Amino acid sequence: MDDVLAGFHTVWEFSPDSVLIHHERSIRTPKLFQVLGERRIPYEALAAVELTQGKRGTVVLRAVPRPGADPLMDAADGQLKEGSDPYRLVLPAERELLAEYYADELRAALGASADEPADRCLVPAPTPPLNFKAYDGKASFDGRSVSFRWFWTGASSAKWKAGDQSFPVGELAGVEWRSPELFDGYLRLVQRHEEKNIGHTEHAGRIALPVQPRQTDQDPAAVVFGLGYGPVHESLPFAAAVLEAVRAAEPDEDAAAARPHPRPALAPVGEGRPDPADIADRIRHLGALHEAGLLTDDEFSAKKAELLAEL
Repeated sequence: MDDVLAGFHTVWEFSPDSVLIHHERSIRTPKLFQVLGERRIPYEALAAVELTQGKRGTVVLRAVPRPGADPLMDAADGQLKEGSDPYRLVLPAERELLAEYYADELRAALGASADEPADRCLVPAPTPPLNFKAYDGKASFDGRSVSFRWFWTGASSAKWKAGDQSFPVGELAGVEWRSPELFDGYLRLVQRHEEKNIGHTEHAGRIALPVQPRQTDQDPAAVVFGLGYGPVHESLPFAAAVLEAVRAAEPDEDAAAARPHPRPALAPVGEGRPDPADIADRIRHLGALHEAGLLTDDEFSAKKAELLAEL
């Protein structure tokens, strides 16, 4: 198979072992597609191919990724709207026969393990460094660790008390992403299970118990979305990149058994000179709240002076 199939805002270019999906960069294209640009999807990363009737005289060709093959879709966990699904190709209805041909060709190219979860990421996530602004803080990922820096204007007192956070990839078990387009959107870092001692003697047994997550606005391992913060095209690629790194860093069972215990749940960011760009961002955030009438003149001036004093 070696051909090109062009749809609305998206083009699929087929090669013997993969399909290269090009997303058009225009104001009509979902911002997520603009960020993704183009992605090469190996046929071994696919579980199935669907062809359905679309809206207003269109047909939709959709490739279904195998669980575990694409960290972007695993992080999304079915929360993307149809129009933001990067595996959909929308075509005019008059091209239905051509779409059927390519659907059959794709099905014939699926790997022998198409009906099984992938044991590794087969589609690369966006490349770090990545960052985005949540409502209560700024999230950054450099490929080795995830950092949360809290905003005075949005973070809860629990997060301020815990301080800015840094989470090495090796200390994480996964990522939870809840779309900002849904109620109470957030990104939460899932940390490896803590061990709790049972009994009080040195010979007491030990069992591993999962830590129950706190509410995201109180959890220093999570940032919350809302009011335009943490949009899909920024927070989802971020979550995918972290998830890919976590999976790459996962130890095998023998290594996991040999790990020292217990491990710290949170690691505060080391003290250092504040980033002037972050200070400027926080001052702009304060200005927006001031203009919206959520801060008085005195409150705005006082907090601005505090931030400037950090430089």
